[in-house]
Amino acid sequence: MNTLTAGQASRWLLEHDRYLILTHIRPDGDTIGSAAGLCAALREQGKAACILKNPDLNAIYAPYVEGLLGEEGFTPEKVISVDIAARGLFPENAKPYLERVDLAVDHHPSQEFFAAATCLDTKRASCGEIVYDIVSRWGQVSQAAALPLYVALATDCGCFVYGNTDAACHRTAAALLDTGIDVFPVNRRHFRTKTLKRLQLEGMLTAGADFRDGGETAIVTLTTEMMKQLAVTQEDMDDISAFVGQIAGVKTGITIRETREGTCKISVRTSPGDLDASRVCALLGGGGHAAAAGAMVQGDGEAAKAALLEAIQKVRNG
Repeated sequence: MNTLTAGQASRWLLEHDRYLILTHIRPDGDTIGSAAGLCAALREQGKAACILKNPDLNAIYAPYVEGLLGEEGFTPEKVISVDIAARGLFPENAKPYLERVDLAVDHHPSQEFFAAATCLDTKRASCGEIVYDIVSRWGQVSQAAALPLYVALATDCGCFVYGNTDAACHRTAAALLDTGIDVFPVNRRHFRTKTLKRLQLEGMLTAGADFRDGGETAIVTLTTEMMKQLAVTQEDMDDISAFVGQIAGVKTGITIRETREGTCKISVRTSPGDLDASRVCALLGGGGHAAAAGAMVQGDGEAAKAALLEAIQKVRNG
């Protein structure tokens, strides 16, 4: 296992060229923001760098990678993954690069160390913070790199309200703001506005919520029928797993989302000191953090729920 500090990763990146940057399946703000920020910073250092197009990229995050996606025929010399903890999180078009990832930058305790070298800091709230630690060693971070890195940080800590928010998180955000970026449109887009379909979807989920442990655990299932009925898009469902934890009294919020492929995506969000989400999801073949983790389970919502409840019971029983 070859691990690098942010300083070592920074020097390594300056020693090489022609980078292809990979993001994980069902991309969120952290993986996209980290990739965009790193790509922009590498280009400013005179490096050839691009991001592999993610087939699951939705309209919310697409603007951050505009002009940074790899062109057909680009042949990388080095491959970097950002915010990818496990082999199972590689998109289909990224799997050919699985055995040749040169550097993985990540913050997940469940990191599988699939790369030749790994820059890992599990104490950071987001991968974007680690990328900032790397690129800031090259000098003043530009606004082009700072804005997506702010998106990475802000989305992964819920605009500074999740339990992973700490002083280091705020210091990085302050440094990014000092570059002069305008974060109001970003914060409004990601944290203050919802589509009408999203609000209708939340209403349906609330009506069918399964409350347990005296209301401290809430499980909602997003079925394919609901999605079909409302004709929702990926934009409507972005970060839907955060919704359950907004219900008063809920310490553990769980979202089960059916897919068209006959599987379910499980997202577990917990309050500090409550159930260890990472241990639960590890039993289901997934992983993540103690307060936020996920897994994919075969079958419909009911089958996924049964498997989930069994995993929770095992973790709580020690």
